[in-house]
Amino acid sequence: MPRGDLEFATTPRLVTIAAERWGLDAAVIDVDADVTLTFRALADAVLEAARAFTASGIEPGDRVAVWAPNIWEWVVGALGAQSAGAVLVPLNTRFKGTEAAYVLAKSGATALLTVNGFLDTDYLELLAAHDLPALRTRVVLRGSPAAGALTWSEFLARGEAVDPQRARTTALAVQTDAMSDLLFTSGTTGHPKGVRTTHAQNLRAFSYWAHVVGLRHGDRYLVINPFFHAFGYKAGILASLMTGATLLPHAVFDAQAVLDRVPRDRISMLPGPPALFQTILARNDLDQFDLSSLRLSVTGAAAIPVSMIEAMRQRLGFENVVTGYGLTETCGIATMCRHDDDAETIATTSGRAIDGIDVEVVADDGTEVPRGEPGEIVVRGYNVMLGYFDDPAETAATIDAAGWLHTGDIGTMDERGYIKITDRKKDMFIVGGFNAYPAEIEGLMARHPAIAQVAVVGVPDTRLGEVGYAFVILRDEAQATPDEIIAWCRAEMANYKVPRVVEVVTELPLNATGKVLKYELRARGGPS
Repeated sequence: MPRGDLEFATTPRLVTIAAERWGLDAAVIDVDADVTLTFRALADAVLEAARAFTASGIEPGDRVAVWAPNIWEWVVGALGAQSAGAVLVPLNTRFKGTEAAYVLAKSGATALLTVNGFLDTDYLELLAAHDLPALRTRVVLRGSPAAGALTWSEFLARGEAVDPQRARTTALAVQTDAMSDLLFTSGTTGHPKGVRTTHAQNLRAFSYWAHVVGLRHGDRYLVINPFFHAFGYKAGILASLMTGATLLPHAVFDAQAVLDRVPRDRISMLPGPPALFQTILARNDLDQFDLSSLRLSVTGAAAIPVSMIEAMRQRLGFENVVTGYGLTETCGIATMCRHDDDAETIATTSGRAIDGIDVEVVADDGTEVPRGEPGEIVVRGYNVMLGYFDDPAETAATIDAAGWLHTGDIGTMDERGYIKITDRKKDMFIVGGFNAYPAEIEGLMARHPAIAQVAVVGVPDTRLGEVGYAFVILRDEAQATPDEIIAWCRAEMANYKVPRVVEVVTELPLNATGKVLKYELRARGGPS
């Protein structure tokens, strides 16, 4: 397997190689905008954007932020910034003004690419009350023009003053160990932290990822995961460029819209959170959709019943279904299942370490625990971040002297080296002295024939300290009362794991990447 950092070296060189290799094949198809870019046209557009960044005073090492949904301009703008030597800073489209302003100020971003009108939001207006003196250039990629900002076409026109050869020279001068992006963590504890990774790290990791998944030239890849997330950007944009797959951006997470697009756009690669596939599989009209084009999928980050993996293969027709595990701090990937693993392994584990990476499960003192025993998952290797941006104390608290990155995730490892994520340290709750892990309880409850989706949180209890509170979505036409579900749980799991309250709901609060917002559920659950 070729090493991505040696074959492609940097993202700007990847763009050039992809244009030479795949030429007039479609690289990006934005259906909503009726725009198709071949690999060669994409490279031309990226060079045009790079010239505009240089004309706007962007120099190598400067930070450029992109605050926009999955659209073709995001791809061109991000790659153009990196080709100008800049560091990409993606912003979450669900951010409010204060959250976005913090990331912009902390990163020292000097340029911002954004949109106007996505989800009825005026993004630049959200920043109006915040002082951002370093942010010299603001560009509206799509939507109504805004005061003090350039339109996308006005921004690109600036680049006419920069010689194309100068822009090519700048792009080729980008070093493999230069910082390529600065992704900010979700900030579940305090302010978000900026994670520094390099071109070489990301290209090597996702070259391997694409190889394991089986992504190849000609695949039509519907990217639901937001580009601002490591998965959407690295496993989406970078992996597609490396393999010659056609990338089709999808702006809003919606199961019906995805189901409509598969036959219309002949989608072959469809990653997504388990909630997406559970929703699709729970439908009674699934046979009305032509899903024969589907070939590859990647899922995970939540409890998965074995039956779901089997149904994805049998009912949805996927040849390869893979799960994996990673953090922003590990370039987004650390472990993966392999496509020939059995359904139980894919559903119940997050795979084993990718090549070149070490993964262990350790006790609080840092010593490795016996196989099958729970401990903290730690990662060491080329994919570990350079550190947190401008935060040496947090970096030192996360990466120890031996180079191990402490993930904060609790899990076990079997004799094959496959890991199971039990939970985040912070999500664990203690029931009468027993450690209860929501992900484990969710996995057990997902086996209930009436349950389509479930999320469990710990809530305060006067007698036991904390107890489980389960939010459940039932399958179409299925019926089960909370008391019946609790009785089933008592027969299937240890008493301390059994949720004391079950609430049947029609939907779960999700973030833009499709993960359940547990903090919202904890607030709704309240004392038992």
